[in-house]
Amino acid sequence: MASIKILNYELAPSPTTIFGCLLPAPWLGVLAGVLLAFGNGSGLPDRFAPLALAVTHCLVLGMLAPIMIGALFQLMPVVAGQTVGVARYIAPFVALGSAFIAMALTVGFLAGDNRGFQFAIGVALPLYGAVIATLGMTAWRISVVDATTRTLRWIALALTMVVTLGIAMAGSFVGWWQIDVLHFLDLHVAWGLLGWIATLVIGVASTTVPMFWQTVRPGTHWQKYLPGCLWLPLLLGIFPPLWSLALVLACIAVVVVASIALYVVWQAKRRFDSAWLLWVVCALSWLGAALLVLMLGLFLPYLPASVKLIFPWWIGVLTLVGGAVLPVNAMLGKIIPFLVFMHLRRQTPAGRRVPTMQAILAPQRLLLQARLVLLALVLLLLLPFSPIVLAIVAGLAFAVSQGLLGLLLMLSLLRYRRELQAVLFPAGMSDIPQKN
Repeated sequence: MASIKILNYELAPSPTTIFGCLLPAPWLGVLAGVLLAFGNGSGLPDRFAPLALAVTHCLVLGMLAPIMIGALFQLMPVVAGQTVGVARYIAPFVALGSAFIAMALTVGFLAGDNRGFQFAIGVALPLYGAVIATLGMTAWRISVVDATTRTLRWIALALTMVVTLGIAMAGSFVGWWQIDVLHFLDLHVAWGLLGWIATLVIGVASTTVPMFWQTVRPGTHWQKYLPGCLWLPLLLGIFPPLWSLALVLACIAVVVVASIALYVVWQAKRRFDSAWLLWVVCALSWLGAALLVLMLGLFLPYLPASVKLIFPWWIGVLTLVGGAVLPVNAMLGKIIPFLVFMHLRRQTPAGRRVPTMQAILAPQRLLLQARLVLLALVLLLLLPFSPIVLAIVAGLAFAVSQGLLGLLLMLSLLRYRRELQAVLFPAGMSDIPQKN
């Protein structure tokens, strides 16, 4: 069993740096849900349907990317002891720029307008280029001691792969160059889902889940082989002749990691916590998605056309919603009130009471939000059986779940400002006579 990690909260960036990345993100999840509910659902549940592509990029870029980048700005100093020097200058543009890119790609996919892809490239190059350069320069100073620090050390390379492959495909759609779009698409999806999202989720969870849900600390093998066991198959997959082998190895790695994660989370002491079930379903989602990919690869020639259509949809929903949105929702429900508590404690005079995390964000409200997002996951999985009706129902359920999360986070921020104001301007201070 690994030793207990010592976290350096004194190096934590200012609240505005992190909140600026995290707080707007759920509202892009609302937009993704509304878009699914009221967009042109022609072609659903085909994963190449324009609406499916638009919703996917709204979710990945508009919602998940700012949260993950903001988490890196927080974790690199707190966990790895290395401050991200210019994070406070980049952070204000992360959520806004990602939203613009997501909306531009939505226009490109839904309207077939190449200007959407051109605009997305124009914003993505400077924005994500600055993020990658900043994270990369910070990462080289990190000393690797466990799975989390190893993830932080190399995660900028995974983001580089995702962004580069995405820009390459967008440029091909515009007609700037010619590439093997299908192979680049496979790599883009694999690096986006496994190399970026899954790796960052499991790397962050290696520290946050034992901390907040009181699970056993990851053992030495976990610390040693993550995230390498997930990235090595993806590196093999760069070469087209090795793609099938890389896919099988990646699925095996996901099955092993997800099974271990499920066992560990199931043994958590805080199973009564409102977000605990989200982690259980997250592990099951990655496990199920990997098994579906293996089944699709092995039995593709023998599957009916309808099943060939449904399996990719299920894989996408399980990885993006079950494997990404659920753990992100679980961590936001803990990290935001924890950051509020931590910064209030640092700014409050000794001896003065600071509200607890439960007072900042009530567990009952988080439980309602967790149930709503789980309902949305179930409805999205059922969508192929009645695409027209369930796209509306599932989209609205997802939008409501993320809207509630966004509202709860805003209330936490308002509580922080109210408490901070009480510290800076205590009651009765206005009655102190002023000098002439």
